[in-house]
Amino acid sequence: MTQKKRVVFISNGHGEDLNACEVLKAMRQKYPHLEAIALPLVGEGNAYLRAGVEIVTPTKALPSGGFAYLSLWKQIQDFQSGLIALTWQQIQAARQCGKTCDFAFATGDVLPAIFAYLTGLPYAMFLVSSSAFYENRYIPRWEQALMMRSPRCQKILTRDAYSAELIKQRGYRNVSFAGYPIMDVLEPTGRDLHLIADVPAIALLTGSRLPEAAANLLLQIRLCEQIALVMQPVQFRAALVPSMMPLLPEIAAQAGWQYDTGKLYQPELGLSILCFSDAFADILHQCNLAIGMAGTAVEQAVGLGKPVIQIIGNGPQFNYRFANAQERLLGLSVRTIGQEPANLETLQNAAKCINQTLGDREYLEQCKINGLERVGAKGGSERLADAIAEILLLI
Repeated sequence: MTQKKRVVFISNGHGEDLNACEVLKAMRQKYPHLEAIALPLVGEGNAYLRAGVEIVTPTKALPSGGFAYLSLWKQIQDFQSGLIALTWQQIQAARQCGKTCDFAFATGDVLPAIFAYLTGLPYAMFLVSSSAFYENRYIPRWEQALMMRSPRCQKILTRDAYSAELIKQRGYRNVSFAGYPIMDVLEPTGRDLHLIADVPAIALLTGSRLPEAAANLLLQIRLCEQIALVMQPVQFRAALVPSMMPLLPEIAAQAGWQYDTGKLYQPELGLSILCFSDAFADILHQCNLAIGMAGTAVEQAVGLGKPVIQIIGNGPQFNYRFANAQERLLGLSVRTIGQEPANLETLQNAAKCINQTLGDREYLEQCKINGLERVGAKGGSERLADAIAEILLLI
């Protein structure tokens, strides 16, 4: 009989939780003798809750939403909201996991690495938040000390093959690229998007955090107006989080548009945007291009070979610093228009760029190749689960 073993999954943010949870689900399905618990460090761990996984630490949605590094004011707000007390409780939970678990799987950057180290357990790191593509180099030396120098670090798993190769060149042998789990959650549901055949379809990716996502959608509506002035016909589909749907009538009013049952429309321009909260994968698969003001969703669009045009909002998450880092990470598939919150001139330039992009067949083919290189194909969740199971056989 296979011995029961317990793995604690440690992650620090929405995208990190999503990746870790896909690995966890693949592990539970393929290796039922391996039990899993979760220690989410940022936010409320909703991905784990949806998967029915036990969370062993107090959780709290702090004002920064895990992006405190982008704003000094957000850092101050986090401290005022109890960051220090929460961190201490999480440290205690990590130490307790060292007594009840056999292995730690940390997903993210240096923070999960620290907590994996604090458990006292053997651990593996999935470096989903770090990539050599950012600066054509790899992570800082002090971060390496935590993740690579400890004899308890059994495996370093990267989010792309290029990063794995650079680490290997530095003499580390326990490094590999097994895949990127976010590509495993993009199975189309068959939802009817009411698309017109042979008409370019543009996806609107606003992000998931309110109120920023609502402000992003309003800005994207303005961009849709400009797009309609330079290209016709065209159709738009918005992939929104469920909490956005009740806000659509108000957003329509602010834009000078009208709203009716999931449809934003502007009769004078003959323009409409169909909005869905349950058809994300369908929209990404069927669109020709995405307007991105998001993180993980933009990566997924690029992974499917889609070109992405980014415009800058007022943040706190999707500002120019974030957009520029994402452009470096994802390569030629992503183009950022402007460096400040988008104004009319920026939107006009973005509309022209979108029109040109959709007519550039050679570039569109390059996006398909680039998506596989920068993000990878599906199947990463199972391969990462295999890596965990293989390590546990040896310890």
